[in-house]
Amino acid sequence: MTNGRRQEAIAWARTHLPAGSWTEETVSSDASFRSYYRLSSNKDSFVVMDAPPEREPVAGFLDVARRLRDTGLHTPVIHAAEPGLGFVLLEDLGRTPYHHVLTVENADRLFGDAMRALARMQLETSTAGLPLYDEALLQRELALFPDWFLARHWQVEASPAEQVIWADVCELLTRAALRQPQVFCHRDFMPRNLMVSEPNPGIIDFQDAVLGPISYDPVCLFRDAFLSWPETRVDNWLEDYRKAGLAAGLPMPESPEHWQKTCDLMGVQRHLKVIGIFARIRYRDGKPAYLEDTPRFFRYLQQAIARNTELKLLGELLECWRSRSQSTP
Repeated sequence: MTNGRRQEAIAWARTHLPAGSWTEETVSSDASFRSYYRLSSNKDSFVVMDAPPEREPVAGFLDVARRLRDTGLHTPVIHAAEPGLGFVLLEDLGRTPYHHVLTVENADRLFGDAMRALARMQLETSTAGLPLYDEALLQRELALFPDWFLARHWQVEASPAEQVIWADVCELLTRAALRQPQVFCHRDFMPRNLMVSEPNPGIIDFQDAVLGPISYDPVCLFRDAFLSWPETRVDNWLEDYRKAGLAAGLPMPESPEHWQKTCDLMGVQRHLKVIGIFARIRYRDGKPAYLEDTPRFFRYLQQAIARNTELKLLGELLECWRSRSQSTP
């Protein structure tokens, strides 16, 4: 983000704040084109979101924020917004995202809070008029892997026979997603987007919400882009969520085995998508650090392939492509 735009965003925010001395700091620049700045005084602290309207329209953010707050979930209060400029003045949920503090010892407690919030989100948040996580969107996301990671990073061209296998894999994963119950789907419900706060957690980065598969957000939470947990512990958390969801009235599968397979297949779709996104961020946007986390996603893929026979062809395909790759991982 240009310094001129930063100053414009901060100057706009100051018009909505009491007169006085405010210190400025950059909170983050995320994987999108949005930027965030904190304005602090002796008494108060606010966050300014700068989302260039031609790149990141804020209408979706404002809409989903209202839906989540109507449900009673802890999202930032919106103090002011100027959609035409792409500026939003937000409540500051603090400086402690989950992924900065999660440990083996506190994970059950923090994830317990997150699961309770997620169940409420899926059960009670209005989905009227939300975009659909439909076949077209699922397939576009899967296409990110061959278009950006395979072609640009591994520098591999799929043979016609491999393209047929890939299309079959995409069809399998898409069908598995669409036949699940469809609920409110944050679409990035991971520790990086959960803030330790009161009430816990504070939820951010929700602007891409859709009506989508019930397993998607639980998989995001536990098979994370930046933190990994033992496979057995993840399975136990996901099973805990299935049981809690059933008790709360969510349309969860009765069978633990069916739920595990559902989460595995949903995870594979997401893992392939994220690997493609990380490559796109590297080659299109010039942010190479994200690619360093792709080995984590390949490990997730290997785990799912190893225990789901219908994914055998995907495993063979990835190994063939890896053997011809010009880059690692």
